[in-house]
Amino acid sequence: MNWLLVILGGAIGAPLRYLTDRAVQQRHDTVFPWGTFTVNVVGCLVLGLVTGAAVAGAASSHLQLLLGTGLCGALTTYSTFSYETLRLTEDGAKFYAAVNVVASVVAGLGAVFVGIAVAEALWA
Repeated sequence: MNWLLVILGGAIGAPLRYLTDRAVQQRHDTVFPWGTFTVNVVGCLVLGLVTGAAVAGAASSHLQLLLGTGLCGALTTYSTFSYETLRLTEDGAKFYAAVNVVASVVAGLGAVFVGIAVAEALWA
């Protein structure tokens, strides 16, 4: 049963990542990977909300598997982030590569903390 929840979450998260990445990237005429940045930060926010809800007792282990493992696991992408950062470096856009690394880590951690804080405010 648990693996079905992960599969269902992944089946939603993977196309959501692709469609969000395409929609965001089409709106920006820059080499910076805004689409990947967006899905990773949103995924961190969702994971923070789910984690905070779980700690408060408001999210079951099934919901954690569906949203945390399945959806967020497929929505976020460390491999694409790494590849795009490497590509920026190889293409001579080292400043953008550095910004991508720093901004992704800071925004991702910030989003997790915001998600947890919102969950605590709602369910504590």
